[in-house]
Amino acid sequence: MVRGYCRSGCVTSEMSTNVNDIKQALHALADQLPDNATWKDVVYEAYVRQEIEASLSEARRGEVATPDDVQAAFAKWGVQVGAEMA
Repeated sequence: MVRGYCRSGCVTSEMSTNVNDIKQALHALADQLPDNATWKDVVYEAYVRQEIEASLSEARRGEVATPDDVQAAFAKWGVQVGAEMA
């Protein structure tokens, strides 16, 4: 499941641990940020990108919640899910 969103729209296909790929991604991120971006913005965008890529990787491996899983999770909180989930 996707845990967040990227304000600048930066989503790529797979998370890399290659130093050159990481540097390229950071350069691309820097190019996408507004001129008044702060270090907090940089850290946020990098974190969101990491979370999205990890979630996409989980989905590719089939590690997703079924509609029954979601309904059971909500039921634990006393929330009845009435609409059919597609």
